Amino acid sequence: MQTQKVIDHIVAWLKDYAVKANVKGYVIGVSGGVDSGVVSTLAAMTGLKTLLIEMPIRQKPDQVNRAWEHMNDLKSKFPNVEALSVNLTPAFEELYTTFDVKDDLYPNEKLAFANTRARLRMLTLYYYGQINSLLVCGTGNKVEDFGIGFYTKYGDGGVDVSPIADLYKTEVYALARALNLVKNIQEAIPTDGLWDVDRTDEQQIGATYPELEKIQKEYGSKTADDYEGRDKEVFLIFDRMHKAAKHKINPIPVCDIPEEWRND
Repeated sequence: MQTQKVIDHIVAWLKDYAVKANVKGYVIGVSGGVDSGVVSTLAAMTGLKTLLIEMPIRQKPDQVNRAWEHMNDLKSKFPNVEALSVNLTPAFEELYTTFDVKDDLYPNEKLAFANTRARLRMLTLYYYGQINSLLVCGTGNKVEDFGIGFYTKYGDGGVDVSPIADLYKTEVYALARALNLVKNIQEAIPTDGLWDVDRTDEQQIGATYPELEKIQKEYGSKTADDYEGRDKEVFLIFDRMHKAAKHKINPIPVCDIPEEWRND
């Protein structure tokens, strides 16, 4: 991949979009992972106001530390970058009580409440975006957004623009190296940070991003019968998750009303 051309293209795209939208810049949620690290750097390179927000919810210290190491690094390099922390743990705990969460009552309750974390963060980004005249900049990549749908609908999937959604995860890592992000961000193990226990993306999905990307690039032209061994296992994982995520990947269905019915 021609990383510098890709970097320049995304930066120009972000700047042009913000100018045409008549906003001051972008707000990005920084998690301590490589995706948000790359996106926040690209936004900073536009020269427009870039607000970075770290939003801990029962967060692990290493994730918080990585996020702030990256944000402080960007602040030292770009005068247009601001950073703040919004502790969402009290709001999350209040919802936990209000919803009367009982982990042993409903099979999907743990997942539903994990997704609530992402939706609280989306709400926060839009609040700070609106009061500062900023657009919410998404951090999802191609395999997550259009492959297996590994994101929360109206959570981290609720954004105004998505600058790296046409890049595979391995390509995002390539940009991180080219942008010379802090070492801890470049080497961060992918995790969605939605659980109280450490659960990496690979543990949750059952496959690595390079394995998934191989299948995604061939998906639609090959079937399970074309694979064997580990490749077949990963195909079945990808196929199952892709089909289950159609409600996220496809536009919201609209019930069309026949035009002749509009007239009496």
